[in-house]
Amino acid sequence: MNSTMQNLINQGISIGLKVLGAIALWVIGIWLIRQFMRLLAKSLERKKVETTHIRYIVSGVTVLLKVILIVSILGYFGIETTTFAALIAGIGIAIGAAWGGLLANLAAGAFLVFLKPFKIGDLISAVGVLGTVKEIGLFVTTIDTLDNVRTYVGNNKLFSDNIQNFTTNPFRRVDLLAQLSHGTDHNTAIKLLKERLVKIPNVLSEPLPDVEILEFNLAGPVLAVRPYCHNDHYWQVYFDTNRLIRESFGEAGFAVPEKHLVVRNRV
Repeated sequence: MNSTMQNLINQGISIGLKVLGAIALWVIGIWLIRQFMRLLAKSLERKKVETTHIRYIVSGVTVLLKVILIVSILGYFGIETTTFAALIAGIGIAIGAAWGGLLANLAAGAFLVFLKPFKIGDLISAVGVLGTVKEIGLFVTTIDTLDNVRTYVGNNKLFSDNIQNFTTNPFRRVDLLAQLSHGTDHNTAIKLLKERLVKIPNVLSEPLPDVEILEFNLAGPVLAVRPYCHNDHYWQVYFDTNRLIRESFGEAGFAVPEKHLVVRNRV
């Protein structure tokens, strides 16, 4: 009985020491991986590699090194790495069967990084999501929407959809409408808006703002008011233009638009 207890104690101590050693290996390994990733990122930055490419490469290398670390720890416990490799292969097949889009997301991520329809920091619209790109990962792209919600989109879904990049071009158009009454002289209104639009901060003088009659409705003519600005100033110009239309028409004494209907009573 004493011999059995002693053997159990020795085995417990041996297993405990191995577990502590594995924990130490994991902590030290993760720390070394992080340090290596920092050096790799700095080295790529010195070579002026794009931030998008740097994050994608760092993400891929980090995953690979963590897999190697796990295999090493299992080898420390005496588990055959060939058996583990076969197990990983079997798990990979099972995962591939369950999630057929995994490799598609991986391939799409590589295409997004190297074809560069957008990069980190760009404002884009795709798959119903409008926001700023924060990261292009191995499988998903991270986007912060305009109301500051972190959104993760599968790379394959993103790559297969239409992508609008609002950052690439140097300027964009702000589309607004101004309703006039039937009795208001549209030429006076157009001249007034054109003179004042160029005075709004961040509105470009080239190209000049467009102000023209777009359509007619029961209340009167509708003006298309379209100033141009850099993407960073879009909402500031949008709101300032709306305020300008309201204040300009009020100061000019334009009549309030009203819908007019003619009712005829036939006996």
